[in-house]
Amino acid sequence: MHSRFYSTKQLLRLIPLTALLLSACNLNNINTQGSGSDTDVQWQAQKNALNKISQYETRGAFAYIEESNKVYARFYWRDKGEETYRLLLTNPLGTTELDLNVTPGVIEMTDNKGQKYYSDNPVEMIYQLTGMVIPLKNLRAWLIGLPGDATNFELDSHHLLKSVRWPAPEGDWVVTYQAYDSSVTPNLPQRLELRQGQRLIKLKMDNWDIQ
Repeated sequence: MHSRFYSTKQLLRLIPLTALLLSACNLNNINTQGSGSDTDVQWQAQKNALNKISQYETRGAFAYIEESNKVYARFYWRDKGEETYRLLLTNPLGTTELDLNVTPGVIEMTDNKGQKYYSDNPVEMIYQLTGMVIPLKNLRAWLIGLPGDATNFELDSHHLLKSVRWPAPEGDWVVTYQAYDSSVTPNLPQRLELRQGQRLIKLKMDNWDIQ
């Protein structure tokens, strides 16, 4: 089924923003290393704890890198479950570059000129407006350290998600967890990368608010 996409202005790509440091250290981080079984007791406990999270918010640094499109921004993600979430990208001055709000039955995106767009497919809408391909459905799970729809994944020696491979029509998405934040319970990702061929998305979470 083709998605509906409505616009009253010419589509504009995001202007790449000043690069933000994605590799800053944190005293509370846990570096992922080693391997573990996806059936072990500790992983099951971690997964159960993550599945009990009904709402969460996080913010930090975002980078989208491919040959023809590079975007660097601050990001804010709020997830309220029930297909309700928000992705906000801002430039270093705090000005909105992209504001996506998804609720049941209504998907709205505001660009950096304040123009609003509506669609039934947020992934396609972001691509049409910015050229970025972001796997939003699974990203909601990947952000907190769950495999989402993926069945091919690996654990680290701390019984946390280390990597995920998820098949997609344009090629597999490979998610790599580089560090976790041990200051929150359950431990949540602090740095991760998503790759699909030459396409790379880097996320660094500064803090978490979970319920």
